[in-house]
Amino acid sequence: MQPTPSATHRRRNSIKTLGYDRSRPQSTEHKPSSHDPPHDAKRACDSVRRMGELKFGPARVPSQESPEAAVEILLERGYSACEIDFEGRFWMDYDFAARLGELAREHAIALSVHAPIAGFMGHAERGKKLNMAVGMLDHSAGIAKAAGAELVVFHPGFLLGRTREEALDSVCEQLGELRARLEKKDRAVPFGIEVMGRVRELGTAEDVVEISRRCGWVRPVLDFAHMHATSDGAFTSVEPFLEALEAADEVLPPGAPFHVHFSDIAFANRNETKHLPYGEGTLRAEPLGEALARFERPATVITESPDEASH
Repeated sequence: MQPTPSATHRRRNSIKTLGYDRSRPQSTEHKPSSHDPPHDAKRACDSVRRMGELKFGPARVPSQESPEAAVEILLERGYSACEIDFEGRFWMDYDFAARLGELAREHAIALSVHAPIAGFMGHAERGKKLNMAVGMLDHSAGIAKAAGAELVVFHPGFLLGRTREEALDSVCEQLGELRARLEKKDRAVPFGIEVMGRVRELGTAEDVVEISRRCGWVRPVLDFAHMHATSDGAFTSVEPFLEALEAADEVLPPGAPFHVHFSDIAFANRNETKHLPYGEGTLRAEPLGEALARFERPATVITESPDEASH
């Protein structure tokens, strides 16, 4: 029987195999031929470094005490990215955001914002819930602007008895109205729409790419844990990752990074059930690292693992 990996070993196998190592400089060498792909973790790391820059970090700010404390922890843990977590509530004010952004830029840490879960677009009816969602996304954009964040991540909503095309039209229409509001306030930052983890709902990879294609200021956020769940565990080799990244690459602006969510995942009937510590499910980082190595585009990978050791 194989011994159970320690927390340190799990951490090495998630970050290192993805190609992230702040202690080593980024190389400017060209990527090897596709006929000579990397065959182990070290070569996967090196090939990613030869391509676009890779940023990696947690899905929550590690300290709400102060921006200084948060950045200190990020640096101690070797992170170069962080997603500001507003899924539950708005806990950060504009002064905190501005100082966090200043320190993040000083240390080359890429920031993003995750809007509250209720801040989704594509409401079937106009009224209080839509108005609240717009307000949440508006405020998220204001915090993102203050912090200099790359984008605001949000959810696409639900079918709510409509056809997929009707729901997509609704999302895009409401996003257009939101954009006009944000432009008037000088906070029209890029938004990122996340791939969801339920197979019969709005938010497939195809939905997210289509919304991004229609709305040029919206970018796809590839949540590979969700995609692994809805595909019944198909993301076990390089090809599925590569296919998803190619679709996103076609609609992203030049130079804009891939924005990726990653963790191990439990699922049933092609629906996500919960995020897992790395190694307890069947999703692995190595194929993602190899797929990212095929692109010159930079990438920001946000880990949503429930435990620090998995990062």
